[in-house]
Amino acid sequence: MTAKVSEPVATAQTSVPSEKLAETIQVVEFVLGSEHFAIDLFDVKEVVEYTTITKLPNVPSYVRGIIDLRGEITMIIDLKHRLNITEESSTSLEASRIIVLDEKMAKSKISILVDDVTSVSTFEGNQVDYTSASVSKEDTSILGIIKRKIKVKEKEINELIIWIDIKKLLGDIDSTL
Repeated sequence: MTAKVSEPVATAQTSVPSEKLAETIQVVEFVLGSEHFAIDLFDVKEVVEYTTITKLPNVPSYVRGIIDLRGEITMIIDLKHRLNITEESSTSLEASRIIVLDEKMAKSKISILVDDVTSVSTFEGNQVDYTSASVSKEDTSILGIIKRKIKVKEKEINELIIWIDIKKLLGDIDSTL
């Protein structure tokens, strides 16, 4: 039996609701080690340059400390440590960036420390692989893997961006402090 040209071909994403494939997502892209990550644009208030961080005693190891951001005390979470990324960055700590999260995220002001912020991007729902997000049975806070085609030496390759749910990832922080 041969398939007709007009018949749809089954894909690996058949379990993804069609409304997710039709939506567009806006994200802030950043780097941790050599991996690219993204969080929802609407979870971000602003991006600021690195500043001196005051360490706090008796806090979880992923809490880097606090900063005074225009008169407001803001907690800094080392996202690389929180995600167990052991790879060192090629950039210095002073060249890293702080992503200030929207106040809706938590009871206290929280920011995340990342190696670099690369861009604000918009992707179509069909560029996101939602099935890869559930690789392990553990709660990983990964919403999906964004696939972007880029040209490297006249060859087109897929760049993968790990889209994380920052609310879920940092949801327990207010209760631990």
